[in-house]
Amino acid sequence: MEQQLDYAAVRAAAGRISGAVRPAAVVPAAEGVWYALEYLQHTGSFKARGAHNFLAAHRAAGTVPAAGVTIASGGNAGLACAWAARAQGVPATVFLPANAPRVKVERLRGYGADVRLVGDRYAEALAACREFAADSGALAAHAYDNPLVAAGAGTLLDEIRAALPGLDTVVVAVGGGGLFAGVATAAHAHGIRVVAVEPEHCRALNAALEAGRPIDVPVASVAADSLGATRASADALTAVRRDNATSVLVPDEAITAARRALWRDHRIVVEAGAATALAALHTAPRPLGERVAVVLCGANTDPGDL
Repeated sequence: MEQQLDYAAVRAAAGRISGAVRPAAVVPAAEGVWYALEYLQHTGSFKARGAHNFLAAHRAAGTVPAAGVTIASGGNAGLACAWAARAQGVPATVFLPANAPRVKVERLRGYGADVRLVGDRYAEALAACREFAADSGALAAHAYDNPLVAAGAGTLLDEIRAALPGLDTVVVAVGGGGLFAGVATAAHAHGIRVVAVEPEHCRALNAALEAGRPIDVPVASVAADSLGATRASADALTAVRRDNATSVLVPDEAITAARRALWRDHRIVVEAGAATALAALHTAPRPLGERVAVVLCGANTDPGDL
């Protein structure tokens, strides 16, 4: 199924997911700053948008096989894939390392997924997932590197615009770049600036921008559980090269402080990956009078370490 990521794809995604996902709540946080509370989304993260769009587009095209969909992910993408599959009556097979936390396994099973535990590393689960897709014909889903997934994530931008007229800038955390690529594509159509924020030692997109192509990077950050992609997508690199996009790196200390500040000041609990976006506001000045939306993208975390 040939797809490209452009604003038309984002608008098409908005039509497919309408009524299936929760519209973003946008609330004032400080002078000139609003939070987009996307952690309130189904499954606890923005990933539900892309997963639903991916499956809905394939169902409309008649390209979902009897074996259903498969993905290797114990994180937000796996949860979203299992949720979207259940909602659309599609079988889902999710591969995880055998040492995956039991709570993740049980939550995936709660969404009706067939959970396969393979090996003790993600790479082994991914290899088993690819073998299963090849043998069974199941539709292979990706956590972020797919235009339908990115377009689904990008629907968030127009919802923020509707809630916050005069929006100047949106700030998003970046792992592999699906959320950023989709949001930046939609933002470019409206002349809105996008700030892509990554941990200093988890910088797949920033490194790709520096190298001129996606490259593998080491991953070591408090936010690695959700932003720990070793390589950014080509769509994310294309988006960050546009004149409305900026790449920013923040230290782990700033991420931890931002996460604690969200709890202290607003009683909001998010995962470190979501706090990464806010950390950029705490470490860099912004123009006076600017209207900024910070995307709090996920909250699948243990609040006990706050």
